[in-house]
Amino acid sequence: MGMLCQNNLPLRDSPLVHAITNGITNEFVANSLLAIGAKPIMAEDKRELEAVIQVADGLLLNLGQMSPVKEESIRQAAHLASAYGKPVVVDAVGITQLPNRLQLVKDLLSLSPQVVKGNISEMRAFLGLGSQARGVDVCQADQEFDSLEVLAQSLKEFSLQQPKTCFLATGSRDCLAFQGNIWWLANGVGALDQITGTGDVVGALITGLLAGGVDQFQACLQGVTYFNLCGERAWECYPNALASFRQELLNQVGHLSSEKWPLQAKIGES
Repeated sequence: MGMLCQNNLPLRDSPLVHAITNGITNEFVANSLLAIGAKPIMAEDKRELEAVIQVADGLLLNLGQMSPVKEESIRQAAHLASAYGKPVVVDAVGITQLPNRLQLVKDLLSLSPQVVKGNISEMRAFLGLGSQARGVDVCQADQEFDSLEVLAQSLKEFSLQQPKTCFLATGSRDCLAFQGNIWWLANGVGALDQITGTGDVVGALITGLLAGGVDQFQACLQGVTYFNLCGERAWECYPNALASFRQELLNQVGHLSSEKWPLQAKIGES
């Protein structure tokens, strides 16, 4: 099953990724993009958006740390990217209990972004399934077998209505939906949930792959699988040492691409 996952890393031609993310994870996101061969630029000033998007190869819209000014920038950037034909990733951070963010994601969906991602709880909220999650972290109850099956069926049906968009729900198992098909991805380690910014980095890696010319399905599949495998390798080096694990995680993002990592992908289709 692993051969379904291709390998487009490291990226060639240094694609430029315009990332509107948040102050908590800006550096982690930027360094991860650099590690795979992309070039990050993080412009939120509305006066600069059009000039940046004209030259960028992809746009990441991360809803962390929202404000009225940031929301206006996100909306403007999304419309500009659509007008200039640039691929867009929407990372639905924190929408489980924040209706303003949920509405923003729904509005952005009208522009047919290439990818909409969030954790399992966020994607349940997006689909109107409800969630017991608080804050921006996934809720364990949402990851029980029955809840995951309901999520997968809803994503399957919804993705048929949005055939240009790939949907990714991340958790202990990641659920990927595209054009009515569902894939379950089982790589990763629990420590990835114990440091901040890992979901943001997955969104950035996916955007980098899109910016490098990879289609939305492979960008999602490769982005999340690659990062999860980096987590597995980092945890082997530094079990039970989160600070060292975080540092080694970035090392692996830069190094693992030299190996035949797709052979280690754990992928199941349903």
